[in-house]
Amino acid sequence: MLERAVGRRRAEGPFRDRRDAGQTLAEYLDDLRVDEPIVVEVVGRYLRRDGFAVLTAADGEQALAAALDPGTVPDVVVLDVMLPGVDGLEVCRRLRAANFKSPIILLTARSEEADRIAGLGIGADDYVVKPFSPGELVARVKAQLRRVRLDTEPPSDGVLRGGDVELDGVNRALKVRGQPVTLTAKEFDLLHHLMKHSGEVFSRDDLLDSVWDRSFVGGPATVTVHIRRLREKIERDPSRPSHLKVVWGTGYKFDPG
Repeated sequence: MLERAVGRRRAEGPFRDRRDAGQTLAEYLDDLRVDEPIVVEVVGRYLRRDGFAVLTAADGEQALAAALDPGTVPDVVVLDVMLPGVDGLEVCRRLRAANFKSPIILLTARSEEADRIAGLGIGADDYVVKPFSPGELVARVKAQLRRVRLDTEPPSDGVLRGGDVELDGVNRALKVRGQPVTLTAKEFDLLHHLMKHSGEVFSRDDLLDSVWDRSFVGGPATVTVHIRRLREKIERDPSRPSHLKVVWGTGYKFDPG
């Protein structure tokens, strides 16, 4: 599902350049000014060409209604931060609060690093920085769908236990001190990887390579944000973690305690 902002951008538009996108974009960018409905149209055309069904929403309220409607739940959400009304970050937060499981990809401006970090902190799985090529965005969508497909395949190691944490790889469920805890897909992947290799130390780059798709360019800060979110969900005192520990100068590890 694609969502759009309204208004106009600078002359560079949200696309990287015409050479990246080919003749189709050139037809739309002759005046070197691209409004957001055209962004939705062009990206939607690229996705449909790859066989995707595309549902669009004009603002945050429409996006929430469509995403949370049992009849229209999307497999992937592409969410522009600059939405009219309810902005993209708030849409992301509300979706995760409603236990929405599908991957969320944010579209952000190059200068909006704080928005990207905030988005990852409230449950986004990836982001694409404007200007971008539609081909790159389609690749990111495919990468998220591949990961979801792999996530649904039962792992060979079944239930992982460490202290008061129990992670069920088959049903993708977490219990902490006997109580169910909701995780996003990426939080689950990260915790599963660390628990599967309990006691082993991984750098942030190691975790990006192992848990995130290689096409992801969020950077090491993404790992830090996800570790913080996991600590808030599994630790008795997130400021003094007993499971997700940092090894200074090296990386992170899971300590069963």
